[in-house]
Amino acid sequence: MYRLIGGARNRGFRVMWMLEELGLDYAVVDAAPGSEEITQLNPLGKLPALVDGDAVLTDSVAIMTYLADKHGQFTAAPGTVDRARQDAMTLWIIDEMDALLWAAAKHSFVLPENMRVKDLKSTLKAEFARNAEILEQRICGAFLMGDALTIPDFLAVHCLGWSRVAGFDALPEAVKAFAKRLRDRPAYRAAAAR
Repeated sequence: MYRLIGGARNRGFRVMWMLEELGLDYAVVDAAPGSEEITQLNPLGKLPALVDGDAVLTDSVAIMTYLADKHGQFTAAPGTVDRARQDAMTLWIIDEMDALLWAAAKHSFVLPENMRVKDLKSTLKAEFARNAEILEQRICGAFLMGDALTIPDFLAVHCLGWSRVAGFDALPEAVKAFAKRLRDRPAYRAAAAR
């Protein structure tokens, strides 16, 4: 059984959703960033971490890639052109969506007040809105990579949900429909219920 340190209110949700989609048993240790539960496994104190036997894995994207590769689902085969395209989409989402949301969070409540740049959030919102329009163009069939759910879908839907909570502007209709369709999946709902 996998043990996930993190939870539904952080990037651990991405991993929870994938574990649910895979139909695997897992336990969740709901921990806060920098808490003793996480710093014992990741000295940086960042969530999530996944314990698989004696192995401790960190970073949600690395964990998801490991699980997808290990269980042969939600990913293209390593060493293929499809995998390179999938990895490019994954990195684009991390660079152009996740990073903007994390910067907004840091300058809203994570950093000490004297280190926050007050006006930065409006710039981040505008950049996110531009990237949401690009995302709309990149939806390729039912999912981002075509007809199968892959790692980029998990990441994009998580970021789109995070953007709503962060108060970012409205999303293009096709992007909202894409996110809603994936949030309606039983595994997504099961992860959210945990």
